[in-house]
Amino acid sequence: MGNIPQFVIAAPSSGAGKTTVARGLMSLLRGHGLAVQPFKCGPDYIDTKFHAAVCGRPSVNLDLFMAGERHVRALYGHYSAGADVCVVEGMMGMYDGYDRSLGSTADIARVLGLPVVLVADARSAAYSLAPLLYGFTRFDSSVTVAGVIFNKVGSERHRQMLLRVCSDLGIECFGFLPRRASGGHPSRYLGLDFSVGAADDVTAAIDDNIDWRRLLAAVSRPCPDKVSPWSGLPCIGGNIVVARSDEAFSFLYQEHIDMLRAMGRVTVLDPESDEPLPADTSLLYLPGGYPENRASELSAARRTINSICAYAGRGGRVLAECGGMMYLCRSIATDDGVHEMAGVLPHDITARTADRRLSLGYRRFALAGRTVSGHEFHYSRFACGEPQSITQVYNTAGEPVSSAILRTGNVIAGYTHVYWGGEIAPTDFFGAVDE
Repeated sequence: MGNIPQFVIAAPSSGAGKTTVARGLMSLLRGHGLAVQPFKCGPDYIDTKFHAAVCGRPSVNLDLFMAGERHVRALYGHYSAGADVCVVEGMMGMYDGYDRSLGSTADIARVLGLPVVLVADARSAAYSLAPLLYGFTRFDSSVTVAGVIFNKVGSERHRQMLLRVCSDLGIECFGFLPRRASGGHPSRYLGLDFSVGAADDVTAAIDDNIDWRRLLAAVSRPCPDKVSPWSGLPCIGGNIVVARSDEAFSFLYQEHIDMLRAMGRVTVLDPESDEPLPADTSLLYLPGGYPENRASELSAARRTINSICAYAGRGGRVLAECGGMMYLCRSIATDDGVHEMAGVLPHDITARTADRRLSLGYRRFALAGRTVSGHEFHYSRFACGEPQSITQVYNTAGEPVSSAILRTGNVIAGYTHVYWGGEIAPTDFFGAVDE
């Protein structure tokens, strides 16, 4: 079966620089002719875009709350096929999960049997990092820390002090990144970065300051088993239409697209194009994004809207989440006015700055006899209060949350970004209606 380098990039806390290191390493390794398969822990749509731009391969999310261990292993094995190296970017602090460490970056490393490369922020510390690293390398014996990369190192003297930390603890040090190579995020909307640019400076800094060849040798592991993540899926005749655009409908999991392709013929439609749905549409998937940023353009594309309304009116199957749900509502109010949308759902959305309210977290609910998992991240809200939900939605603690799941005919919509996983097909939600 052979071995390939495989590792998780983690950090003691958010802001330590794991994203900088992950993107830089991916870019460097690809520049040396390696096929790099990227992954991202957690329900993240933004980092995966950067990964894909750098690696030339789709990045895949790994999440133990939404999917479970078997499916995560299957995803990892499936997408790692043909790769020379696999790089998994962690989330938050290494042991930060939905319930203590459950679902954390460390938990992903444990489930996949992957070593961890720890990124430590050395900006305001030197030997004080010793007890921190001692704890992270010994806290959980089921997780192996292969070594550490120090970020934001200020001087050669600082570097030597950090080397002593590693020597005293017996921890492998793969290198140091100077403060000037920390990178940044120049273009953000509501905390999310839509700019996908090059990171040549970071890549060069990693090449100069990190012994990446020694790192790869230290994290070589047997290639994972190749198991299909989607066995026994039903076939969908006709045309499975997926709405997709750079911003309004950009929050898609790669595995969802591939899952739909395994079920039938998939057509991508940009609702801003003003093209109608194909006549043989059998399922319409409207994913999330920020339609408020493209409200004028979406509203003007009436041929697309009219065809969606007609399709839904005939009982066509529609799954819409977050931005997709907003698009199906009567209107979206922004700071520059009120924009008419599809009107399939009898509700209005406000995305005005004065009305913004963050809703964030994992979600779980029952639908059509299935337990459905997902997450929310949005600032917009219903203009006239939360509408009646067809099912109660809960957070990770099992507490009810005010988040409506809406249904009219064969249209199912809500703010929750649903993860279908390996146990649920998107067609499962419609059984009760189709009968």
